[in-house]
Amino acid sequence: MTTPREFTPALGRPELTSQYDQVIAIMTRERRWRARLLAALAPAAGETIVDLGSGTGSMALLIKEAVPGCRMTGVDPDPEVLAIARAKIEAAGQQVELVEATGDAPGLEDEVADKVISSLVLHQCSQAAKEGLLANAFRLLKPGGLLLIADYGLQRTPLMSMLFRQVRALDGYENTRANKDGEIPGMIAAAGFQDVSELSVTPTPTGSISIYLGRKAGA
Repeated sequence: MTTPREFTPALGRPELTSQYDQVIAIMTRERRWRARLLAALAPAAGETIVDLGSGTGSMALLIKEAVPGCRMTGVDPDPEVLAIARAKIEAAGQQVELVEATGDAPGLEDEVADKVISSLVLHQCSQAAKEGLLANAFRLLKPGGLLLIADYGLQRTPLMSMLFRQVRALDGYENTRANKDGEIPGMIAAAGFQDVSELSVTPTPTGSISIYLGRKAGA
């Protein structure tokens, strides 16, 4: 029997999972950074998009509602958030494939995706899990495919650093250190991605959230 892999639950504690959507909406200026992520993603009909750490399905649904003709797959290790995601997807009348797995070992085929996204996941992961998720994003992407990440990044002001301490206390000081210190772009590049850039920074009540882009070389 396989031992389930450990993961940090939504909001850092299992008992807070049911409140995740409400907290994210209030405390992260969710509409603003999700709109920026969607614009950068520029989904198109016929594309296959994989969301690593899809959580309660909010971003997957936003993408499907914008472009119903894309194929959307969400990957998350937490059965509780996947249950919430399934209910939301069914209520919206959309089709999103959900896979229960960790982002660093999703069990999907190589080069299956045109684009891979991840939202508010890396700051919850250990260094090894961060590297594993980025390596698998690279593996999943077709040549020329795009990786887009929305997550806490370098906290550029004392105020943002102070606010980000709320997240660090919930999700772990070591897990969040690379985000705080601005190391995520370097990690994306180390995973093999080219043209790595920070597209935007959104100040929020819990620290600033950056959107990062990386491209897999190829066609």
